[in-house]
Amino acid sequence: MSNLTIHLAQPEFRLGNLEFQATHLIEIATAAAADGADLVVFPELWLPGYPAQDLLYRADLLPRIQQAIDRIARELASVTAVVVGYPRPAPALAAQDPEGYARPNLYNVIGLIAGGEVVAEHRKRALPNYEVFDERRYFQPGDSATVVNFKGHNLGLLVCEDIWVESVLNDTLAAGAELIVAANASPYHRGKWQQRGSALSAMAKAHGVPILYANAVGGQDDLIFDGDSQAYDATGRCVARAGLFEPACLMTVFDGKQLTSNDGVADAPDSWGEVYDALVVGTRDYINKNGFPGVILGLSGGIDSALTLAVAVDALGADRVGAVMMPFDYTSDISKHDAAEQARTQGVDYQSLPISGPVNAFLDTLSGALGDGPLGTTQENLQSRSRGVLLMAMSNFGGRLVLTTGNKSELAVGYATLYGDMAGGYNVLRDVPKTWVFELSKYRNTRGQVIPERVITRPPSAELAPDQVDTDSLPDYPVLDAILAAYLDEQQSQQQIIDAGFDEAEVRRVVRLVNIAEYKRRQGAPGPRITPRSFNYDRRVPITQGWDRA
Repeated sequence: MSNLTIHLAQPEFRLGNLEFQATHLIEIATAAAADGADLVVFPELWLPGYPAQDLLYRADLLPRIQQAIDRIARELASVTAVVVGYPRPAPALAAQDPEGYARPNLYNVIGLIAGGEVVAEHRKRALPNYEVFDERRYFQPGDSATVVNFKGHNLGLLVCEDIWVESVLNDTLAAGAELIVAANASPYHRGKWQQRGSALSAMAKAHGVPILYANAVGGQDDLIFDGDSQAYDATGRCVARAGLFEPACLMTVFDGKQLTSNDGVADAPDSWGEVYDALVVGTRDYINKNGFPGVILGLSGGIDSALTLAVAVDALGADRVGAVMMPFDYTSDISKHDAAEQARTQGVDYQSLPISGPVNAFLDTLSGALGDGPLGTTQENLQSRSRGVLLMAMSNFGGRLVLTTGNKSELAVGYATLYGDMAGGYNVLRDVPKTWVFELSKYRNTRGQVIPERVITRPPSAELAPDQVDTDSLPDYPVLDAILAAYLDEQQSQQQIIDAGFDEAEVRRVVRLVNIAEYKRRQGAPGPRITPRSFNYDRRVPITQGWDRA
C-alpha cells in the first residue's frame, strides 16, 4: 500500500463568486499536485462560501454549483483529487411550508472529486443551530456515515459539527475509517484556537485515529474565520498546524497507520495579538470584498478612535485611510495635539474641521422649536451629529467608508449617539469591551509606537461638556465590563450579580441601560465578532419587552 499525501487548504474566499471559488480551488490544487499531493481538502461549503444564508434559497443556486463541480472535475481529472464542500438537493426540494412559500431542502455536503467525477459524498449529519449558525433553516441532516476507499486507504469524511458529536464520529469509525478528514467553516472568537486544538488532540488519542482538520480563513461580514488547519496522529500529537488568519496549505503523509508532516506546528499566538489580528483581517476583508477604495474616521484624540485608526492602517495601508479631527468648544488642546501626532506617525491623510459653526447653526434653527429650557444632552448630541454629517458628506464625495469608533461597552449601555458617532458603515470595535480597548492599544504599541501614551493613560472622555469624563455617566470600566459580562455573557440575573458583590444600584442601572438601548444596537454598523457573545448573531432579544426593566 502506497503512502497518501494530503494537503489541507485554507485559502481566502469570496462568498457567492463561484467563478473565483472554482478558479482559486483549481489553482491551489494544481500547485499542491506539483508538490506531490494525491488529495487536497478544502473547507465546508467552499463553493458558495460560508455562510451563504438566504442565497441558498436562490433558484439558480444548484445549477451554478453543478457547473462549478463539473468544471473542477474536468480540469483536475488528471491532476489530483479534492475534497470540497457544497450544497446538494434533498428529496423534498419543492416542498411547500404551511404559508405556501417554497423552501428548498438541501444537504450540506462534502464531495470527493477524483478522476473526472464525484466518487463519494458525505451529507453533514450534525446541523448546529446556535450562536452564529442557522443550519436547520437551510439543510436537512444526513443519516449515515461516509467512509470511502481512496488509493487503498479508508477515509472517514466529516463536515465541521460532525466531528464534535461523539455518535457521528463513532459511526464513522465503526464503518471502517482509518483516517478522519474534516472540512470546516468554524468562526473565530478569542481563544477558540486553543479549545479546538485541545479537543482534537484528545479525540485522536481517545479513538486512536489520525485526524485532519481543514478550516476556512478570512472575514465575512461580522464573522472571521481563523484558519488554524491542523493534523493529529493517532497518539494525539499535533504533526502540523497552520497559523491564524492567513492562507496556507499544509502537507501531510499517511502510510495506513502513521500520519506525518514536514510543515511544522505554528507558534501559539499572543493572547492580545490574536484579537488584534482578527480585527485587522475582519476590517481588511469587509472593505476589500465590498469594493470600497478606503475608509475615513473621526479621530478625537481618545483611545477608541486611536485604536480604530491603528487597525485600519494595518488592514489597508496609510494611503487608503483618512482621519478627521472635528473640535468643538470643549475639545482640549491635548486631544488636538494627540490626534495630530498619531495621524502624523501613521502617515494618514489628516484634516481638522471645527464644528462650532454647524452646531450653532443647528441651535439657531432650533431655537424657536426648543424654547428656553436647558439644552443638556440635546446640545451634546448635536455635536456628535454634526460630526456624523461631515464624515458622511466626505464619504459620499470620495467613496471612502466611514468607520465608527464606539466599543462594545458603550454599545451595551447606549452610551452613543444615533446618527452621530454611530453614523457609518463598519464598527471595528463593535465587539471589543472597553477594558480590552486599553489592552489592545498597549499591545499594538509593542509592534511599534503608533498610539500616543497619553491617549492610553488619560481618563476617557467624550468631551461633549466642560470637564466631562465617562465616569460621570457610567461606572468605572472594569466594574462596568464585569457587570456586562455577567449579565450578557453568563446570562445571570440582577440578583445573582448583586449577590456576587456588585453594588446594587450600579447593577440595576447598568441592566436598565442595556435593556433600553436595544433599539440603538439594531441600527449600529456591523463589526467583527471576536467574543462568543457578540451583539451580532449571538444575542437576539426583542426591542419591545419588559424583562428586567424594573
